[in-house]
Formats: sequence, C-alpha cells, structure tokens
Amino acid sequence: MALSSPGLGSNLDVNGIISKLMTVESQPLQKLAKKEASYQAQLSAYGSLSGALSSFQGTVNGLASLSKFQALSATPADSTILSASASSSAAAGSYSVNVATLAQAQSVYAAGQASTTAAIGSGASTTLTFQFGSISGGTLTNGKYTGATFTQDASRASGTVTIDSSNNTLEGIRDAVNAANIGVSATIINDGSATPNRLVFTSKTSGATSAMKIAVSGDASLSSLLAYDPAGTQNLTQSVVAQNATATINGIAVSSSTNTLTSAIQGVTLNLAKVGATNLTVARDTSAVQSAVQSFVNAYNQLDKTLKSLNAYDAQTKQAGPLQGDYTVALIQSQIKSTLSSPLTGVGGSLTSLSQIGVSFQKDGTLALDTAKLNTAMSSNFLDVGGLFAPMGRTTDSLVSFSSSTTKTKPGNYTVEVSSLAAQGKLTGSASFARGYATGSQAAALTIAAPNDVLKLTLDGVGPTSVSLTNTTYASAAALVTGLQADIDAALGANKVVVTQNNGVLTLNSTTAGGASAMAVDPTSTALATLFGTATSGSGTVIASGVNDTLSVTVDGTNASVTLSPGIYSASALVAQVQSAINGASALSAAGAGVQVSESAGVMTITSTRYGSASSVSVSGNGASGIIGVAPTATAGADVAGKIGGVTASASGQYMTGIAGGNAEGLKLQITGGNTGARGSVYFSEGYATKLNRLLDGYLSSSGLVTSKRDGVQKSIKDIGKYRETLNARLAAIEERYRAQFTALDKSVASMTQTSNFLSQQLANLPKSGA
Repeated sequence: MALSSPGLGSNLDVNGIISKLMTVESQPLQKLAKKEASYQAQLSAYGSLSGALSSFQGTVNGLASLSKFQALSATPADSTILSASASSSAAAGSYSVNVATLAQAQSVYAAGQASTTAAIGSGASTTLTFQFGSISGGTLTNGKYTGATFTQDASRASGTVTIDSSNNTLEGIRDAVNAANIGVSATIINDGSATPNRLVFTSKTSGATSAMKIAVSGDASLSSLLAYDPAGTQNLTQSVVAQNATATINGIAVSSSTNTLTSAIQGVTLNLAKVGATNLTVARDTSAVQSAVQSFVNAYNQLDKTLKSLNAYDAQTKQAGPLQGDYTVALIQSQIKSTLSSPLTGVGGSLTSLSQIGVSFQKDGTLALDTAKLNTAMSSNFLDVGGLFAPMGRTTDSLVSFSSSTTKTKPGNYTVEVSSLAAQGKLTGSASFARGYATGSQAAALTIAAPNDVLKLTLDGVGPTSVSLTNTTYASAAALVTGLQADIDAALGANKVVVTQNNGVLTLNSTTAGGASAMAVDPTSTALATLFGTATSGSGTVIASGVNDTLSVTVDGTNASVTLSPGIYSASALVAQVQSAINGASALSAAGAGVQVSESAGVMTITSTRYGSASSVSVSGNGASGIIGVAPTATAGADVAGKIGGVTASASGQYMTGIAGGNAEGLKLQITGGNTGARGSVYFSEGYATKLNRLLDGYLSSSGLVTSKRDGVQKSIKDIGKYRETLNARLAAIEERYRAQFTALDKSVASMTQTSNFLSQQLANLPKSGA
C-alpha cells in the first residue's frame, strides 16, 4: 500500500492552510482567556477586600468588651516589697502599705539519727496522726513551747500515716508521709554531726493555723522520736514558726494566711515579698485605653487604604484598580463611614460620638486621634469612653446591674419591674446540734477491774447515777467503747449517751439537744483515772470517726459524700468544719455548687450559694440527725420574676433576660436585692464595636455582600471553563472537517497532476506531421 502525506504530489500546504484557518476559528478562545483573567483579578481583589474587612473586624472585636476600657494599674513605689494587680472593681487611690511579717508554714525537726536506713523501734504497727491548728499563749524557747495552747483548725481534716516493719526508718517515714498527701512535706537534712540525719516535717499550708500536732499511737520508740504537742510533750523541735502575713494599709491592720492578699483592698491583689513600707498607687490605666483607641484608628485607616487601592484609577498610567467602578467598594466605604459618624442612642452618659473623644475623619477620608481631647474625656468621663465602643447598660437602681446583651438587643431606655426576688435553696435544722459532753485527758486503759469499776454520771441535770462496769480486758479501744456503751445503756437507758474514742481518748456525749443538754463524770467515780485520766465537761458537738462523721449531701442536684474531722466542736467551729467539708468535695466544686453554713442558737442552716429554682440542699448520712435534727425543713430556691420594658422577662436565679422578639431581647440584668415593684430603668447602648460587627458580618457571612460577589465571580470562572471545553470540542471537529476536505482536495490535485503529466508525455511521443 502506497504511503501518502498531505501536499505530497500536489505541493499544496495543507497543514499551513489548516493552521491559519484554525487561528481564525480560535479567536473566541482568546476572548475567553482575557475575560477569565479579568475575573481572576476580581476574585483576587475580593479576597483582599475580605481579608482587610476580617482584619478590621478582629480589631473591632477586641473593643467589644467594657473590661478593655476599665482596666486599672496598681504600682508600688518599691517593687521589692510587694507587687500588685488591680481588677475593674478596684477604686483609684493611693495607699500606704507597711508589711510587718510574711506568712510562713511551720517546720519541726526530730533528734538526729546515725542512719537513714536503720530500723527505729520494734516494727509494730504505729499510727501517726497529724492535726493542724494554731498555737497561742506560753513562751517559745529554743524551739520548744511552755504553757502554750493548741487549738485545732475546724476547717482542716486530720491526716494519718501508718508505720510498720516495712517502713520504720527515717527514709521509710519520710516516703510514707509524702505519699499520704495529708498536707505535710517530709524531708531529711544532714547537719554534719555524729548523728546528722534529722527528719523534718513542714506544713504545706502557711499561716498561723497551719501549726502541727502529731500524735503517735503504737511503738514507743517512734513516739519518743516523733510525738509533738505544742501544749504538752514536744519530742520535735520547731525551726520555723507558723505565722500569718501581717500589714497595715492606711493604718488599718490586715492579716492573711498567705503572702497573697486578695481582699485587703477591694479589687486589688497584693503579693508580699519582704518586710518594709511602701506606697501603692491604683490608677485608671489610661495608656491602655489610648492604645486601644489608637489601634482602632490605625485598623480603620489600613482598611481605608485597601478600599481605595481596589477602587482607584491612575490617570498617568491609565491603570484602574481591579474593582474600579464596582459599587460594592463604594457601598462599604459609605456604610462604615456613616456608622462611625452617627451618634449612639440609648446612652445614659454624656458621650455619644467618637468626635467627643478626639476620633474624627480627615479630608482624605482617614481617621485621626486627638490624644489631648481623648485624655480630657478620660479624666472627666472615664467609664463613658468604654461605652462608646462596647455594649453598656446603666441602671438607676444600685441593686439592679447590667450583665450582658446580644446583637439583637436594641439600644434604648427600659423600665425595670420586679414582682418577686430570687431565693436560694436551703436546709434548716429541726433541733440544736449542741450536746453536753465529757472527755478524757488521756487514752483509756483497756483493763477494767474492781475496785476501779464504778462510773458516776450526771446526765442533763439528773444524777449522779452509778454505772457498774464489766470487769474484763478489752482487745482495743473500739472494743472498750462497745462494752462501755452497753454498761451505760443498762444503767441510764438506751440512746441516752453516745460513747466515742479518738486515739484511745474517750468522750461521752448526751443525745439531748439544746441548752438543757449536759454531761458530767462525777470526780468520785472509781473508774475515773482508768478511763479518763481527768474528765473535762462542756457543751459542744462531738464528731467521732465511723459514728457520726459522714454526710451525704446533695446541692443543686449534685451528690457528694463528705467526712467530717473527728473532734469536739463549738458552734462556730462546727459551722466552719461542715462548710469546709462540703465545699471541699470535688464533685460539688466541679459542678460549680457550694454552700454557706450558719447557725442560730445551735440550729444549723445549710444554704446553697446558687439562686433560683435549680437551687436545693438535702443531707443524709450517719452525722445528719445529730447536726440538723431528724426533721429538717427544706426550702426550695426561686427565680426572680419581673418585666423589662413592660414585657415579662425570662428568669434564672437572680437574672432577668428580655425575651425574643422584643426590643430588649437578650438584655440580661441581675437583681441582687431590694424591694418588689418598680426598680427604675436601664439605659442600654450597643457601642460602635457592636454596630460595626453587625455591619461587617453582613459583608463577610456566608450570604454576605462580599462573599456573594466572590461566589458570583467564581461561578463565572467555572462557567468559562465549561464553555472552553465545549468550544475546544467544536474546534477539534472543525479542524477534523477541514483536514478531511483539504486531504480530499490534495488527492484530487495530485491525481489531476498525474493525468496532466501522462498526457504531456503521450503528446510528446506522438509522431510530428511531415516527418
């Protein structure tokens, strides 16, 4: 089969002809490319516009909180004595601070030992019980107290550590105490002497109530090394005294268990560093406000620069910006400028426009800040400056406060009416928790034998009544309690007296509540010395481990089990212990629940810290009846109720919020007290930040102006791509048709050329006439 190529034999330039024809046919593609490049430039321009608006909105968002404009600075004259910080609730002023003492934690140490790994004692199971409290009275000489009194801190639980043959070395005791995590740090210090190793206990909590008392029950060698009672036997030596930080502020004495004082000056936190005197200046942080306002001006000017570049036309180069003539840019410029130029409404203060604080438009359309004018405004209307930018509510009633608003809250003046105040859920006891008690001065002997087997008791004013004790030897203090309880019940009647023990020390507690309750051990009791040593009588509440120390508490729907520290409590001490134990429960704190505990005439009330219908308190457990009685009264919490702007508001706790659909929608107010009825009004202004945010959201949201324009351009680019595919397919078909036609022509011309050549040859071979 013969090979052929276009033009071969005909000298016809088929490829060249087709190429030129296709160039003409492809002119629509060139127009599409130019149009696509224009759209791509617009798309890039809209991206730049969106980025500039987003950046401006970021600055605006930073101005939408009043706290930005209410910051205060706290500056000490001598920063080596203390450092300080101030919140928005602080008051500007000058304070004279004289730090007398720094808070510190007690530290005590044991007699030196030759080895840290040698066994101490027999290895018998021994319990170390750490109590925390305050030391008062007496004298301190060479680390030992004489004539002092130790008072346990009712808010702190005791902690125990068990030492036996597995850990009865200095290192073992140290590790056991640290592992117990009971608020004590243990370490060993080598003093370089012949017996250099000293075990040191340091309270993890500073303050005057962090002193330690250490009872040792078990091995005598461990007791002689570690037992420590500031009011009695002190086998440990104190090296650092437990003390509070003390200072005077403007001549008023203050005290703190830590070196951080958070409530001495309202809204100010003081961090004490050393003893000394200095002045503290609390002032409004005007520099922070000026910086914030200047940042806003700079951010607007950067946006203005971008808008102008996108919409510009350079007459010299005859180059137009990518969005020149686009109404979008002009509209954005106009709307933002109009928003910033319009005065705010609903403002209760004197400032309603940016020009009043020195922010004004220049001839070139940019913003400028007159710092002198801003400083004047801040010196006379500091709080109002923030109201120009951030949402702000001003109430005419001091017990009604503005909490928050939403973007749907309309500026204006709204009346406030309260029909009922919020209430906290609470549980009030049905009987006094005070009980008469008698307690021993030392651990009881476990053997009861004649003639020391008679106990004479006076109960609630009746007696003394003789109680014959069973002659026997008890295996433990717990067994002694059981036997003694049975003997007393037999003589006085069941459920008249409760017998408990703590570290072997016996306590008898009357079950009668209130002022008539009394308990006394007659000094003529033959068993007095055996059981009590010396019996002390009083009125209080005895908390005994495993007897009445557990409370199952439900606060605001969250359950927790708490354990009270064993001891004998006065009314105020028991209130502190119960409140501390409940609020220390992790389940409650994680849920944001807490209580306040109070008492009146020995009747306890446990009140939720939360207001509203979700607020409630209930208590059960083995200690419940003794603390709050058998029939306590539960009172449910209640939400505040009332109207904002004449429309009934939704309510939760102390907060009323404007309902959806009204002008006050989302306006949230806190009612902290006062009377029912008309409660004045609230002036609400949304601030320029909120107005701008709403405007910018209208540009940048998924259906916003800029987003829609960008989406439209992207669609046009996509449509061009589709049309290009269609056009390319059509051009391919046209080229194929041209090639088929010219190939056929090429063949025809080649055939005709061959015929012509053949005829020419034939004619040339014909005989010539006359030959």
